[in-house]
Amino acid sequence: MEQMNVGEFKVLKTDGAARRATLMTHHGAVQTPTFMAVGTKATVKAMTPEELKECGTQVVLGNTYHLHLRPGEKLVKKMGGLHKFMNWDGPILTDSGGFQVFSLSGLRTMTEEGVEFRSHLDGAKYFLSPETSMQIQMDLGADIIMAFDECLKYPATDEEIKRSMDLTHRWLLRSKAAMTRPESLLFGIVQGGLSLEHRRYSMQQVTSVELPGYALGGFSVGEPIELMHELVKVIGPEMPAHKPRYLMGVGTPLDLILSIDSGIDMFDCVMPTRVARNGTLYTWQGKVSIKRTEYKEDPSPLDPECDCYTCKNYSRAYLRHLFLSGEILGSRLNTIHNLHFYMTLMRKAREAIAEGRWDAYKMDCLTRFVKTSEKN
Repeated sequence: MEQMNVGEFKVLKTDGAARRATLMTHHGAVQTPTFMAVGTKATVKAMTPEELKECGTQVVLGNTYHLHLRPGEKLVKKMGGLHKFMNWDGPILTDSGGFQVFSLSGLRTMTEEGVEFRSHLDGAKYFLSPETSMQIQMDLGADIIMAFDECLKYPATDEEIKRSMDLTHRWLLRSKAAMTRPESLLFGIVQGGLSLEHRRYSMQQVTSVELPGYALGGFSVGEPIELMHELVKVIGPEMPAHKPRYLMGVGTPLDLILSIDSGIDMFDCVMPTRVARNGTLYTWQGKVSIKRTEYKEDPSPLDPECDCYTCKNYSRAYLRHLFLSGEILGSRLNTIHNLHFYMTLMRKAREAIAEGRWDAYKMDCLTRFVKTSEKN
């Protein structure tokens, strides 16, 4: 592959709206479509960095809000930055903290300048603005930095959405002005609720600012998932074709396949790791709830089509035993499998697009995932 500069994005192949591309960051190239593992507090729960790499993880997310509260970005910077602190040498994306702050509806006060909020840990007062969010993320040393935005609750009125979009745009301009770290790539976030008209308005605002990438925010906040699919199907292909497109906080394997089909390149979600700890596992035959009695004496691997460490070495009966016993190993083995499954889903998507057989792969996935979605 020819040499690429930091921030460069190359679409290598398209198949319908689906795209196979490469994004260059300061810590290496990211092959898309890609699913990014969520490491909220500078760790992907239950996983070592080596295990993340082994299952195919390219990018890890850090959470600005949580890392600001504990241990604090100044300490992380003193320790050599987030990469060194958590022993991850691949790309890191940090969110702006906006989603977490706005979820603290009873603990915050918002103004044009920013948001004052109380810590969920000890009630201490903090203030987050576009400028402070950028400074925190730059101190953490992230490769991809998200602009500070307002994430609205669902449902919201037209008036609330319009006010929020305009505020998000003004905060984006301030976020860009505050960026002084050339190694970091700033992504803007398109809001607009569940209205196509509002989404297009917000996208015009956000993409009027020249940036290395753009994201769709404000989904997975309680709306019917079918509405998200319908909206992304229209708005995804309308996002700038020469920049990476990131759908934030989404989602299930079905969500990913439908969104790739709508031209989306990047995804993140706590789902595969969170549900793994609750005993829900994604397989090529559909979802499995490992606690079910039918697996009590089942000697077979979790997923016969999977080559992850868990599936190669342990039975469904053993995974069920670990889960019911509350053993830490159960969380680890389940998480290893779910992340491996997600990364394999993405790798196969990249291969299918590159080889011009995306529709066949998509239909195979939809048949597997939709057919089994009601069973568990």
